[in-house]
Amino acid sequence: MCRPFFLSLLLCACLSLLPAPVAAQPSAITKRPIAPGDVYRLQSIGGIQVSPDGEWIAYVLTTTDSTKDKKNSDIWMISRDGKQNVQLTNSPEGESQPRFSPDGRYISFVAKRGEDKASQVYLLDRRGGDAIRATDIKGGLGDYRWSPDGKKLLLVVKDQDFSDTAKTKTRTPYVIDRFHFKQDMEGYLDRRATHLYLFTLADKKIDTLTTGKYDEGQPAFSPDGSQIAFVSNRTEDPDKNDNTDIFVMDARPGAPMQKLTDWPGDDTSPVWSPDGQRIAYLQSSSNENFTMYGENYLAVIPKNGGTPSLLSKPVDRPVNNPRWSADGKTIHVIEKDDRQSLVASFDVATGRFTRILDGERSVSSLEYDEPYNSWLLLASSPTHPTEIFMLEHDSLRAVTKIHDAFLAPLQLATVEGFRSKSKDGTSISNILLRPASARIDQKLPLILHIHGGPVGQDEFGFDLMGQILASAGYAVASVNYRGSSGRGIEFTRAIYADWGNKEVIDIVGAADQLIHQGIVDEKRMGIGGWSYGGISTNFTIATDQRFKAAVSGAGSALQFTMYGVDQYVTQYETELGTPWKQPEKWMKVSYPFFHVDRIKTPTLFMGSQNDFNVPVAGAEQMYQALQSLGIPTELVIYPNQNHGLSTPSYVKDRLERYIGWFDKYLKK
Repeated sequence: MCRPFFLSLLLCACLSLLPAPVAAQPSAITKRPIAPGDVYRLQSIGGIQVSPDGEWIAYVLTTTDSTKDKKNSDIWMISRDGKQNVQLTNSPEGESQPRFSPDGRYISFVAKRGEDKASQVYLLDRRGGDAIRATDIKGGLGDYRWSPDGKKLLLVVKDQDFSDTAKTKTRTPYVIDRFHFKQDMEGYLDRRATHLYLFTLADKKIDTLTTGKYDEGQPAFSPDGSQIAFVSNRTEDPDKNDNTDIFVMDARPGAPMQKLTDWPGDDTSPVWSPDGQRIAYLQSSSNENFTMYGENYLAVIPKNGGTPSLLSKPVDRPVNNPRWSADGKTIHVIEKDDRQSLVASFDVATGRFTRILDGERSVSSLEYDEPYNSWLLLASSPTHPTEIFMLEHDSLRAVTKIHDAFLAPLQLATVEGFRSKSKDGTSISNILLRPASARIDQKLPLILHIHGGPVGQDEFGFDLMGQILASAGYAVASVNYRGSSGRGIEFTRAIYADWGNKEVIDIVGAADQLIHQGIVDEKRMGIGGWSYGGISTNFTIATDQRFKAAVSGAGSALQFTMYGVDQYVTQYETELGTPWKQPEKWMKVSYPFFHVDRIKTPTLFMGSQNDFNVPVAGAEQMYQALQSLGIPTELVIYPNQNHGLSTPSYVKDRLERYIGWFDKYLKK
């Protein structure tokens, strides 16, 4: 039942009580295939937070304005039964990171409004009225937390940038002296650090908790508010490794720090136990300078330090998003298994592992609803985009139905899992999408859609690109090649310093399996992907000439030239060594370029102008080589975009060009 201020909220004229954020569709409607233009209609949900009494859920809803060609995010709030849905913000600037105050009276969020020169924390009194700016931060606000007593905010702020003080429009030169000096989205990196600050709401006083050259982040208050756990890399040169450790300090200026962990790899995501005596966190399985090839273990350590218990190590599956139960006896996590993201729990005392929520779905966020002893989560399925769900007594209930209107007119592709065996006998797990209109005995043209990473996996979640490609008349196969997650550490590390070998064997094996089953036409096969998916595409078409069309997005092939150009110098020197000392390894991973004369596949190359992850030079080099050889090719560069496309019209354009290129060569 709602408390009095919830009733006041519902009666307040300042806020609108609204139905679902999109209009309901007619009951009888002609279904049509999903198309690239539907990217404008698809909304996304994130940032879920449950109110202290468990009655309401705050979330971020992101929509697309096709006229302005931009996305906008607003804060919404829905009752736990899903019957009352309230839009709390509606500004063109966008809002994010909603948080309930400990007493439930306020919802805070981050926004940059009006004359704000930087993002600030705003407070919205749920009894009514406009949001009020709480902070006046000069630097870059990254994250924040409420203190348990509701009197303070713990802020994560990057030092202010003083490099541009001139009144002219000419930017001052970048002056760089770091080992790791560039990062996608951030650009060129300077020596500014990120620190923790304590902001008192009553008098707007801000106290500095940490200083110096090191970054601090992922802060968490102890239950009584007296201490703060946080993450920092305090090695001699943090640029040269992926190490982070968990630290604890009193929540006051000048307090000393205690280092709790000493694993040379990555320790992240600290979460205090309800009694404040232990901290759960994630420890990387790898202790190398570059820790990507592996998985996260769930670990628990006493608040004063000691030997951690690695609860999830025997399971050999990645976990994330740890959350304690109210009694402190179990920790719930999101577990990545073969093509699935599941909800699981670990008994802290015994380490006993239990899967709470299984099935063909992809869970992406998990929060505890303590008053009702239930779990709030974000999840999608192969035929339904992400919604908010309640997990109550092992029963899953949808809270939002945001995407019902999006799906109403659409005819979706069918989705099924299949396994293939590579020529060396390795079993590979894959996902197949087929047009809804396809006959069961119809041989279809094939698109192998290769995921990036390489660590990651294609799951039984909603795949917009896969759906659109399949609806264009293709069988679309997503291949979880070796290097992917969800199958254990050895499976993930199988491609370490050996790129383009086992992945290609697995990708080709999946195609062979579909040919053997009579599902695809072996004379009409294409391949494409973005990031490591583009890199894998380059390797595959340089190895196997059966593919009649390819789309390589944000990829590279001449890896020699990526050293010092992209953001992966730590990975390169850990995994391959330096090019001048280990040239043979660099030649090996540059196979597609040095064997480009073996490529006969017409290939469309794509890239983003401002990509520091995989710079567009990687696409340009391969395009130039195919031009020199007379192989049909095109190059598309998206202006002012980073590694991931953010402009909606470019997302639509990419899909249209994918379909156009494959249609040209696979549907003759």
